This record gives sequence, structure tokens and C-alpha cells, in this order.
Amino acid sequence: MAAQVEAAVLLPVYVDERGPVLVLTERSADLRKHAGEISFPGGRRDPGEDLVTTALREAEEEIGLSRELVEVVDELPSFGTYVSGFRITPFVGRIPAGQVWTPHVREVARVLELPVADLVAGHRYERLWAKGVPVRTDTYTVDGHLVWGATARILSEYLARQTGS
Repeated sequence: MAAQVEAAVLLPVYVDERGPVLVLTERSADLRKHAGEISFPGGRRDPGEDLVTTALREAEEEIGLSRELVEVVDELPSFGTYVSGFRITPFVGRIPAGQVWTPHVREVARVLELPVADLVAGHRYERLWAKGVPVRTDTYTVDGHLVWGATARILSEYLARQTGS
């Protein structure tokens, strides 16, 4: 098996009248991989870069979130992906509410701000078809936006830490 590519994602979170709100992206429909999927801002580690820096850099590039506005408060367990061969390390970062997003023109179709309460309410454990094979997995649906795959795994870990379960 080939070595996995190190990558990191940021879970930007702020609090407003809806409670905690997570910032995710809808990937552009014309990307070669994971087109149209919902994900946290992130990507592969550049040479000489630590993974926290990777997560902050990618969030700045993908959604225009200045790294100076992010307080990294947690690191979630890293895990490997089956399809893309990445080893992803997620970081949770508190940010101020009311940000104006600048989505990367080629990578991000739009920025989504999804309240944690809505994500929890939209949780299902269901069968999805991946490459013609039925897979039972956690999913989260909010306003028609389906979160699944690696992003759902990260979200499940984040929510478990929030609820202590």
C-alpha cells in the first residue's frame, strides 16, 4: 500500500443566537475529486509545514478566513481515507461571528454556516452507495446539504467530544 498523503482540515466554529455554528464548504461541481461534496476547509501539507499551519493556510485560501482570527482549541484524531489516500488531521478553531467569506473561485462553490443543533437533528445512520457498494455510514443533512464520508467522520468525532459521549 502506498504511503498516505498528510493533510489537515479546520473546523471553524463560532457562536451566535443559534448556538455553535460550523463553517463548511460546498466544493465546486467541476472539480476532478469530490465535486459538489460538503467538506471542511483543508488540504495537503506543504513541505516544511506543520499540520496546524496547513489547516489555517487552507482555510485562508479556500474561504478567506484570516489565520489571525482563528484560536485553535482542539485537535481531533487523525485517520486515513480509503478513496483518496490521505491521512487527515482535523483541528477545531474558534472564530468571531459575522465573517465575510471569500470563496476560492475554482475550488469552492459556496460557504455554508450550519448550526450544530441542525446538524445533530439531521443525523442519520444510513446506507449510501460508494462505487457500486452499499456502505452504512453516518450522514448529516441540513437544508438539503448532505454531509457524509470523511467529513461526517470528522463531524461525528467533534460532536462526541462536545457531548462527552
